[in-house]
Amino acid sequence: MTAVGILREIKNHEYRVGMTPAGVKELVRHGHDVWIETQAGAGAGFPDEHYVQAGAHLCDHAAEVMQRATLLIKVKEPLAHERRHLEPRHTLFTYLHLAPDEAQTVDLIESGAVCIAYETVTDDRGHLPLLAPMSEVAGRLSVQAGAHALEKYKGGRGVLLSGVAGVKPGRVSVLGGGVVGRNAARLAMGLGAEVTVLDKSLEVLRELDALFAGRVHTLYSTGEALEETLLSSDLLIGAVLVPGAAAPKLITRDLLRKMPDGAAFVDVSIDQGGCAETSRPTTHDDPVYIEEGVVHYCVANMPGAVARTSTLALTNATLPYILALADEGTRAALKRQKGLRDGLNVARGMLTCKGVAQAQDRPYVASESTLDKI
Repeated sequence: MTAVGILREIKNHEYRVGMTPAGVKELVRHGHDVWIETQAGAGAGFPDEHYVQAGAHLCDHAAEVMQRATLLIKVKEPLAHERRHLEPRHTLFTYLHLAPDEAQTVDLIESGAVCIAYETVTDDRGHLPLLAPMSEVAGRLSVQAGAHALEKYKGGRGVLLSGVAGVKPGRVSVLGGGVVGRNAARLAMGLGAEVTVLDKSLEVLRELDALFAGRVHTLYSTGEALEETLLSSDLLIGAVLVPGAAAPKLITRDLLRKMPDGAAFVDVSIDQGGCAETSRPTTHDDPVYIEEGVVHYCVANMPGAVARTSTLALTNATLPYILALADEGTRAALKRQKGLRDGLNVARGMLTCKGVAQAQDRPYVASESTLDKI
């Protein structure tokens, strides 16, 4: 039996929760104890009584959850005062996004805990199954957020992406054709915008061309192609991902300056540091700022705005891994599943994610060599 803890998210306007009551019911059915902080699911529409009915025990404070549980489930990275309660007996399973966050990296290393990041877990095809559902949400939200940023009272150009009869639609450029980019393109196309996706993978571009039957323009990404595209873009969506590592700064300040005044830029890769030199994290309270005449939207927890959809989608993806960790124990689950082992970022004071180590110039230890110490 494993004691599983679910913490209430405390990041600015973060309403998601790490597990639905249905997920809790599965854990209890497997014989595990589940401890959840009060009101953890309220923002996503899951009241405490639903968790109690599923078999969970309520705790008044995060510290109590962490005292009782050994397997901790969250959505976003733990904040500084949460990290103080981490101990070597804990396994933390959540989004970490460590590459641009040295303070968190240091605290997790010093805690001695085992920390597994959703965003670097892989499947048999090398895809990122726990990042995908939130990437789908963020990709679709990026167009919605960008459309609002284009409104004049936000500082935007005053362009309606769909256009109207007799007026051209807005032009949307998507940098990156992965899960985020594909979903952004889908929604922008559905609104009637003129959409271009840039990527360096010809395979990805062929897939997009086939998927959208030519209704979305695909363009091989070079410096020249990006510059020419931005000159006429009303909305730019940054959908760049290097798993586990800091996002490359593909959009320089000089390049951004060439966009039309009042154009909008939504940087979905801001969790990994952002893909533009001008990007800095914002919150749902204060989501936009203007730099070089471009309205920037860089909210680091975009899916939190649609917490119920996001929580349901996330639990669908994470539950099999959570059950494996609880049923088998952390060490055995990591040994058996290479994809889960790819998610191991910190273990017993060692940094085990190469991308984070390179981004922060820290020593790296292969995850396989840490398993006997877990």
